[in-house]
Amino acid sequence: VFRATQRTPASGVPGEAVSLRPHRWQAGPRISSAACGYGFTLLSSRTKDITKVWGMGLNKDSQLGFQRSRRDKARGYEYVLEPSPVPLPLDRPQETRVLQVSCGRAHSLVLTDSEGVFSMGNNSYGQCGRKVVENEVYSESHKIHRMQDFDGQVVQVVCGQDHSLFLTDRGEVYSCGWGADGQTGLGHYDVTSVPTKLGGDLAGVKVVQVATYGDCCLAVSADGGLFGWGNSEYLQLASVTESTQVRVGRWGTRACGGLGSGLWGEGHVFVWGYGILGKGPSLVESALPERIPPTLFGLTEFNPDIQVSLIRCGLSHFAALSNKGELFVWGKNLRGCLGIGRLDDQYFPWRVTMPGEPVDMACGVDHMVTLAKSFI
Repeated sequence: VFRATQRTPASGVPGEAVSLRPHRWQAGPRISSAACGYGFTLLSSRTKDITKVWGMGLNKDSQLGFQRSRRDKARGYEYVLEPSPVPLPLDRPQETRVLQVSCGRAHSLVLTDSEGVFSMGNNSYGQCGRKVVENEVYSESHKIHRMQDFDGQVVQVVCGQDHSLFLTDRGEVYSCGWGADGQTGLGHYDVTSVPTKLGGDLAGVKVVQVATYGDCCLAVSADGGLFGWGNSEYLQLASVTESTQVRVGRWGTRACGGLGSGLWGEGHVFVWGYGILGKGPSLVESALPERIPPTLFGLTEFNPDIQVSLIRCGLSHFAALSNKGELFVWGKNLRGCLGIGRLDDQYFPWRVTMPGEPVDMACGVDHMVTLAKSFI
């Protein structure tokens, strides 16, 4: 596991140092899933060992579960410096496997293969899928909620800023949490504390992947349709109607959303929205998908088979992985989160070097984690 992130110095106070190049974590079991929240990180393994999830970073709302966190009273921080085990209330801890983790602003989701979905952290808007408790104290909380009220088995969980999305094996999408920008996709702007199935344009559509970051949501259907809902302040949605969701095109099988959004299909990368989109400083916003030239990802007449196989994005930066195992990044380089060895913003895709072969990425607000097969 490699990270390019804000790093705590010897003083023990976060925010005073940055790591400009990928820094290797010597993890124990093989990490299979990583997620970056707003200043914190979750890692998980599909191991049958008792410990399956680890967390580090900010933990003021127990988004990393119960931890004896360090405190910075002057800044109001509570944080965990090193990857620490996150205890889950599993019925069969030596049989159940963790498939995926996801992080929001101050809440987290953990997907298991046989015991449902677990949520922890801030639930002020019902984003943890349980009843909102007025004046609930989240610091050093032992509360981890189990969600099993879905028609079918959940196969993907995604945290937005203060909302959550769930995809089932039946291709149905559920949501809960803050809905003031329509990010729950339920046809209203209220708080929803129980995971509720989405209808609208998604009714009867088999969804194969969902994505969200901030307050904008995207979904890809089995026939290549791309659907979007939620905040479109930064042109994340190509068109806006009174519908619950907006069908914005027919594309590939992966999508992600932040201030800007991106997707890939047939090896090509398309971006739209607002910010540094990857086509130079002249393109700062676009209502329609713009293709990034494949040559920026290494395509040449000598390497005609190179194409992008995966794309991720955080709040204001992107990461793409090629089929040759090369990692490219671009966007706002907050606190050196791109791992390119400098603090400058990156306007075009830039290859990141590390002593390993990248296989997946997770992007946060000002940090990033890459899962890689080590060369050593």
